[in-house]
Amino acid sequence: MVLRFFRRRDDSSVLRVYKSIVSQARQPVFYTQLRVPDSVEGRFEMIVFHAFCVFHRLQGEDDRASKLAQDVFDLFFVDMDQSLREQGIGDEGVRRRIRKMSESFFGRSQAYSQALADGNDEALAEAFLRNIYAEPTQTLAASALVEYMHATLSKLGRTPVQEIMSGSVSWAEVPADSAEENC
Repeated sequence: MVLRFFRRRDDSSVLRVYKSIVSQARQPVFYTQLRVPDSVEGRFEMIVFHAFCVFHRLQGEDDRASKLAQDVFDLFFVDMDQSLREQGIGDEGVRRRIRKMSESFFGRSQAYSQALADGNDEALAEAFLRNIYAEPTQTLAASALVEYMHATLSKLGRTPVQEIMSGSVSWAEVPADSAEENC
């Protein structure tokens, strides 16, 4: 279904950005060393995390960047819809779950944005504990994710917007060692 979405639109940069987000979110280090739950919910949270980073970078750029962000967002939910249908979930169930996912996405984005704007790494770590880990014991892993988000946002901030617009997204190294040894 995702490929049909792009045959109509002929915008391969959107697909490349989305694939980059999903590929980075699926890196095993998040689920092993950073202890993100290796579940449907944990993988969703990591896609939201990485999409947020890209959207945060594109915020305040020109209309084309806003359109790219919106198209990637739309593709994300087309993909989620398709995944739910492949699991055998019916129309009404898909609608309910997609609505809940979109509310989750916006809630997380708001919490992450506010914590970043306030320069409050504790609030960012708390948001990760609440949303990604769902347990308060993973504080060192959440701190490692805070470090990774800052590094990723910094790297994306140094990336020319035209490069991202062409579908090329560069990610920071994941600080796995510190979280794994101390969790």
